[in-house]
Amino acid sequence: MTKQDQSEQVEEERQGAAENEVETGDQPSPEELTQLLEDARNKADDHWDQLMRARAEIDNLRKRNQRDLENAHKFALEKFSQDLLQVWDSLELGHQAAQDENTDIEKLREGTELTLKLLSDVMERYGIEQIDPLNEPFNPEFHQAMSMQERDDVAPNTVVAVVQKGYKLNGRLLRPAMVMVSKAPTAPLDERA
Repeated sequence: MTKQDQSEQVEEERQGAAENEVETGDQPSPEELTQLLEDARNKADDHWDQLMRARAEIDNLRKRNQRDLENAHKFALEKFSQDLLQVWDSLELGHQAAQDENTDIEKLREGTELTLKLLSDVMERYGIEQIDPLNEPFNPEFHQAMSMQERDDVAPNTVVAVVQKGYKLNGRLLRPAMVMVSKAPTAPLDERA
């Protein structure tokens, strides 16, 4: 029963009692008044109990939600971390293999390529995208120009070298790509006149 339903019921009972008084024209006896008072106290006690239970339930829900939120923050990277452990293991194996004097360089290269592929797959799975803008137009939203190079073989404002690749997380920039950008060659001094 909702609070509104209970309030309506109490009001109906009051009106019923008032109508009885009007109909009978008599004043209620002390026993009747005592009975009405006890009924009202019992209802008030029931309502108080319901209120206390509701408050306790809300408090428990608040505490549970706070604990769940703390755990979500604390363990948000758990799955990502587990996937990265494979990459870590692969890097350690490659490092150990490189320590051996009789190591086949070709096998090390192959292992490194496989480790990079594994890392790339993990990053892609979690929405991390690499920005490698070589030969693309310079975009200041995703690229940071480190220097300009005079070039006549490419259009001005074209990325001619990538010093460090950039990354996006679900479309949001994590780190801009550090790049070198082309600019139009300046005319020699004798041609300017």
